[in-house]
Amino acid sequence: MISNLRRAVRLPQPRTRGVDLSHPARSPLGSAVVNCVVYEDGVRQRGDHPADVAIRRVRESGSGFVWIGLHEPSETEFAGIVELFGLHPLAVEDAVHARQRPKLEQYDGSLFTVFKTVRYVEHDQLTDTSEVVDTGEIMVFTGADFVITVRHGGHGSLGPLREQLESAPEQLAIGPSAVLHAIADLVVDDYLDAVAAVQDDIDDVESEVFAARGGLGAGRIYQLKRELLELKHAVAPLDRPLQALATQSMPLVDLRITTYFRDVADHLDRVIEQITSFDELLNSILQAHLAQVTVAQNEDMRRISAWVAILAVPTMVCGIYGMNFTYMPEEHWTFGYPLVVGMTLLICWGIHRGFKRNGWL
Repeated sequence: MISNLRRAVRLPQPRTRGVDLSHPARSPLGSAVVNCVVYEDGVRQRGDHPADVAIRRVRESGSGFVWIGLHEPSETEFAGIVELFGLHPLAVEDAVHARQRPKLEQYDGSLFTVFKTVRYVEHDQLTDTSEVVDTGEIMVFTGADFVITVRHGGHGSLGPLREQLESAPEQLAIGPSAVLHAIADLVVDDYLDAVAAVQDDIDDVESEVFAARGGLGAGRIYQLKRELLELKHAVAPLDRPLQALATQSMPLVDLRITTYFRDVADHLDRVIEQITSFDELLNSILQAHLAQVTVAQNEDMRRISAWVAILAVPTMVCGIYGMNFTYMPEEHWTFGYPLVVGMTLLICWGIHRGFKRNGWL
């Protein structure tokens, strides 16, 4: 099903060699600024300019836009850009401190969007403490002539995405909303990859549940459920913002992009459905595991009970002959001891055979 998701129509995004264009050059506005690039008619302009010079150039020419990328900026590092572009204080607070739910908010002159990024954490074997998914955040400020991306976390670099967009200038020529769509599409594509990898883990857990006894502990299933819950919290809240971008007319979103947001929203809906089905499947796997544990415990109890019943016979005989009465049957007979022992063994063998026939041993 996941492979079919990628066949849907979307804005053309050529897949070229992934080169991270996030260079070490820093803007005077702060060390958190990774890059500041001017685009005119979808073409990247030469030179790296401070944000104030870049936006002045765009507004004087009356065309193009500025794309500024930041990584985990502090309030001080972000202050210059906030003043320059007139960003709303509430959105700025969310962008700096992170740990936000996916959302879409409209302010005067800008659109603020929060995306949760997801990366599958490779591991040789799932354990009770394995980290399966790692999350980060990308905040996007979209204006009429600017895009400001703020990234939190150690993954989700936008360098390769920038390269792909620059290889398709007709797409960048649409404006900042084309960048917003490309980021949304990238984030959801990462969801698809993570979901596919999590499905492999679930398949392995399901196989181990029905393998040899003791091959899987409930802690591993619970750990996978916790990681799946984290994935759900990152993915599900994005549905409403994407639906708004796909169905509502917004001043800062080009109408030509709206159709493509519908495609991304459809992909997200399918991811959410799959995550929900995973959760239900894990519940079933956990119930099956607990049922197997209960059955195994019952089998152990039956075996223990059977052996207790068998050992009760010699225990009873030894108890009788250990009471030291003066007159005991066959006590002074030569064959008394072998007879008692033989009869005891014979009775034990008969009881053992009966339990064996009934499946208790």
